[in-house]
Amino acid sequence: MNIHEHQAKELLRRYGVTTLEGQACFTVDEVGAAAERFGFPCAVKAQIHAGGRGKAGGVKIVKDAAAARAAATELLGKTLVTHQTGPHGRVVRRLFVEQGCAIARELYLGIVVDRAVGRVTVMASTEGGVEIEEVAAKTPEKILREVIDPVVGLSGYQARRLCFALGLAGKEQMPKAVAFLTALARAFVDLDASLLEVNPLVVTKSGDVVALDAKISFDDNALFRHADVKALRDQNEEDPRETEAAKYDLSYIALDGSIGCMVNGAGLAMATMDSVKAAGGAPANFLDVGGGANTEKVKAAFKIILSDAAVKAIFINIFGGILRCDVLAEGVVAAAREVGLKVPLVVRMEGTNVDKGKQILAESKLDIISAADMRDGAEKAVAAAGRAA
Repeated sequence: MNIHEHQAKELLRRYGVTTLEGQACFTVDEVGAAAERFGFPCAVKAQIHAGGRGKAGGVKIVKDAAAARAAATELLGKTLVTHQTGPHGRVVRRLFVEQGCAIARELYLGIVVDRAVGRVTVMASTEGGVEIEEVAAKTPEKILREVIDPVVGLSGYQARRLCFALGLAGKEQMPKAVAFLTALARAFVDLDASLLEVNPLVVTKSGDVVALDAKISFDDNALFRHADVKALRDQNEEDPRETEAAKYDLSYIALDGSIGCMVNGAGLAMATMDSVKAAGGAPANFLDVGGGANTEKVKAAFKIILSDAAVKAIFINIFGGILRCDVLAEGVVAAAREVGLKVPLVVRMEGTNVDKGKQILAESKLDIISAADMRDGAEKAVAAAGRAA
């Protein structure tokens, strides 16, 4: 789960992370009042779950109340397109007015779960304000890393080593920077985050270290421990199909292809999408119904796939284990009749109760294309989508 910048900063302040004073606003009048209260110049920032807002015109530095109101009028309701939103962009429904500061330097700081080492890792760079992917591609030597021991946490020597490398070595500045890094690392672990990014982390002309931006992504599986964080969810920023899938505990991610995929097991789902690509098609989604799915979950999954207008064919690839083939078949038949199936359906199933599952599909009289194996199913789905288009 992602949250907005202003929400992330509010959480970080609880841990002692230094941020500027700001206020979330939903109307032009609120923006005008907040700007006058914080003084000028100040920033008016579009709040969407995507990076690159500044480059896309979503951050305005304003010098008076009239400019603040003009910026709010321009941004509220605007569809902001950044390199992370895709061509469709995101509609700006809220703004964040933040006081200004005198910036001397911009740095980058991020904390992630590094799957390669199985530990939380702090990444830092002197190249603040630039996407870390760009830094990694062009100047990878400028990315500093410190792997955190899960028992000890971020050690003092690690924080000081990062500070020295970032040029935060002043007698008064070093303690502030070390405290800043330590607080971020503690927040990351306490909040069960999967990503915490401060870009830019700025050094002001007075020597203070301030989080000028903040992005936090959370592990959905840990949200039951954080009711306050879960309450920050903004469903306007999420794909409604993914929101619907979450209600049924389905793992669904929308993609941009035309072959709807329904699979049980994440590994099989990835292999299925690879097979579709190898056959010359493109998957419209990742959808893992899980091993313990029942008829209702299968029906819900089927409806979610069909809610995507881009889907020209559906490929169901199931290896029956905990999810029996007959349960899958019952769910597919029920959903297909309920919504009125209008796109080709290719089914490949093996495993527990496979014969009974195939019998249910055959007796349904639905127009179902049977596949012998995964490759055969992918090729038939791609061919059927081509005819449907």
